[in-house]
Amino acid sequence: MSGIDTARLTAWLDAAGLGTGAPLEVTQLSGGAQNEIYELRRGEHHSVLRIPPAAAPPERDRGILREWRITAALDGTDVPHAAGVAVCADPAVLGRAFYLMGHIDGWSPMDHRTGWPEPFDRDSSDLAYRLVEGVALLSTVDWQARGLGGLGRPDGFHDRQVQRWTGMFERIRGRDLDGMDTATTWLNAHRPLDFVPGLMHGDYQWANVMFAHGGPARLAAIVDWEMGTIGDPKLDLAWALKDWPEDTGAPEAATAGYLDVRGMPSRDQLVARFAEVSGRQVDDLDYYLILARWKLAIVLEQGYQRAGDNPKLRAFGEIVPKLMREAADLAESTGYR
Repeated sequence: MSGIDTARLTAWLDAAGLGTGAPLEVTQLSGGAQNEIYELRRGEHHSVLRIPPAAAPPERDRGILREWRITAALDGTDVPHAAGVAVCADPAVLGRAFYLMGHIDGWSPMDHRTGWPEPFDRDSSDLAYRLVEGVALLSTVDWQARGLGGLGRPDGFHDRQVQRWTGMFERIRGRDLDGMDTATTWLNAHRPLDFVPGLMHGDYQWANVMFAHGGPARLAAIVDWEMGTIGDPKLDLAWALKDWPEDTGAPEAATAGYLDVRGMPSRDQLVARFAEVSGRQVDDLDYYLILARWKLAIVLEQGYQRAGDNPKLRAFGEIVPKLMREAADLAESTGYR
């Protein structure tokens, strides 16, 4: 049984002309602190509804409308995405703002942690190229022409990163992290070689893409736009590749990050593909890899400091120091100036 008032939703669908007259079938796909996701079927209508939980803070309604704004702006671009169907900003309908997007006929890498599906169980290399091409295509979106001005504050984007996240760390500080001073000092002293503002996802990784069924490898959609903003797309690239092993032929590539990337292209090959598709220079990628690891360490430390008895959050206790130490080690070894 879903938590959706199907009678109210049916009336709203009628008014929007979506599947008029047919009975509504609602299936909950997932639920969490950020959004609940439901699959809707009504006659020939098939969509997915995204809505904040009833107990979520009021700003989540603004967040859902922000997601809709990005989703709608992507229509007509080359970026793989779920089509925007309709939006409702009136909480009187279902208690919260919500929107509908097209149903994605595809599969998530997160459902295949123990092995890639056919035919990618024999050669998964193109999946990595499609992952990187997705963020490269996103970086080419003319965000101003698409009406996304005001979505973020690109001016001073990199100047704000260290101040914002060190402030966050101090507010939740429960322990010292080895290497944090080194990485923070390095980031304060460096900036990218250039900065071309673009639409960025904010949490670009295997967990937030879906692939089309069967071969050849095709990206069906980039999903979950909660963190979308106007910033630096190269940080999205670094976020996706921050755990990528130097040697994808080595045994440890089976456990790099959270998926098996053995036999996939090297990081250098993937970065070159990003540069080819995006038209952006990547000589300063070390800066972004340091920033990505440093930032993720602070993000996960927030979870660890409020973990309580939650085993998933407590597991961050070992991951965070490793990430921060990696950021510091790269900062100490990089030739980027």
